[in-house]
Amino acid sequence: MQQYRGEVLIVGGGIAGIATALDLLDSGKSVVLLDRDEGDVFGGLARESFGGMFFVDSPEQRRQGMRDSTELALRDWCSFAEFGPNDDWPKAWAEAYVHRCTPDVYQWVRQYGVRFMPVINWVERGEFRPGNSLPRFHMVWGTGKALTERLIAALRDHANAGKLSLRFGHRVERLLVKNGQVCGAQGIEEKSGVPFEANAEQVVVATGGINGSLDMVRRHWHADWHKPPAELLNGSHRFADGTMHQAVADAGGNLTHLDKMWNYAAGVHHPRPRKPQHGLSLVPPRSALWLNWRGERMGPQPLVSGFDTRRLVTDICAQERAYSWQVLNQRIAVKELAVSGAEFNPSIRDKKVFAFLRDIVFGNRWLVNDMTQNCPDFVVARTLPELVEKMNALQGDASVQLQSVADAVEHYDATIARGRGLMNDEQLRRIAELRQYRGDKLRLCKFQRIQDQKALPLMAIREFITSRKSLGGIQTDLHSRVLSLSGQPIPGLYAVGEAAGFGGGGVHGLRALEGTFLGGCILSGRIAAKAIADFV
Repeated sequence: MQQYRGEVLIVGGGIAGIATALDLLDSGKSVVLLDRDEGDVFGGLARESFGGMFFVDSPEQRRQGMRDSTELALRDWCSFAEFGPNDDWPKAWAEAYVHRCTPDVYQWVRQYGVRFMPVINWVERGEFRPGNSLPRFHMVWGTGKALTERLIAALRDHANAGKLSLRFGHRVERLLVKNGQVCGAQGIEEKSGVPFEANAEQVVVATGGINGSLDMVRRHWHADWHKPPAELLNGSHRFADGTMHQAVADAGGNLTHLDKMWNYAAGVHHPRPRKPQHGLSLVPPRSALWLNWRGERMGPQPLVSGFDTRRLVTDICAQERAYSWQVLNQRIAVKELAVSGAEFNPSIRDKKVFAFLRDIVFGNRWLVNDMTQNCPDFVVARTLPELVEKMNALQGDASVQLQSVADAVEHYDATIARGRGLMNDEQLRRIAELRQYRGDKLRLCKFQRIQDQKALPLMAIREFITSRKSLGGIQTDLHSRVLSLSGQPIPGLYAVGEAAGFGGGGVHGLRALEGTFLGGCILSGRIAAKAIADFV
């Protein structure tokens, strides 16, 4: 059996594990970091992410004339979270995050050379419940790839790098407990099949959530969402499968709120899949009509992204078939279509200023071409009858009704034709509201009709619910220590990032304000490192 030894063992090499390791090296601790994936993709799901981070009263907000506050941010957070009466630890973590995210996350990543785009995205504004009162979604210039690469470089170049042992391709399966204290872990080296054992005085679990396992997602599906969809796509990390959640439970740790998830409503099949049911999460075009599986407009409150992601999922899952369609045209697609993550945002990911400005001014033509040619969920046609015929051919039945699609499109277009003062349609009111903020106006059409002859061809996108992030997980206190079923810290055991529900076993409650995922990974990791460094 292969043996490893350090003062601290970190299981998981995502952004939470990396942040924990960096601060532990600062304190002079020797660290063994085991990751199940290969070294060339070190960084976990954060490496693939868009790189948005939630901050309060940031320099970018101040430069835009915004005056944010921790009091306002906490009010917005709790409104969206709808915490239950027993959610003491999630509430405490929420308060900690809004107070500490700017000094302990923003300023910390800035010292490693991470930069943010000047215009802040305004997402999760709230719909039936208040959400973000101000824009808080700060985009990393370079996406999550740049964020992880900066921190990984800091690890490798650290003055105490000699105290860090990185081991990839190692699947941890169980924790070691001796005299009531967690003192290490055992598992298998993936390629060789050779077992290993790692011993340490403190163990940090940083292995992500459960949403990479569609079986786990279905098992813990939230009651509000009825039954899981017949087809569910996977937008999470392939190794976020709950293995370490079970290991922590076996060691006496408490798992909470596993039915709380951050899934997306507008997923499509990846044109070049790297895992089973590999899904991409679209940033749904706001000027497109969102229709149910029959081709009827979703409502009575139309579906528009940017206000309440969870509501979109809830409404689609309430349908007889839990998938949907968006109907639009070429002009809308070029202006508004986007895909979440680093892979399909190369101008931002690779920090190409002119390419980014080109896409803003002229639209993502290359992305639209890629999706229409290579993604099986896109269909294109010149007329509505042809479009509906192709929609039904794609689905393999006659469920989409031409009359339903025609009614929705013609009514929407006629409303636009009446003029701004007579647009009695909630989706158009939303578009008008969104265009008041320059961060949205740049990427949003101005009341674009669907059957505009100058904007053809028509397009339909079949969209599925896509699994993404776990909002529940391993319960922790404000030192990131894992708590037992009786609420007591388990000696020697910590959990950080998504594994800990980003802190406390469910810091977001029912919904998240977006951008709090990467920030929650970093903050909980840094808190764990300080607690370990202070441990006597």
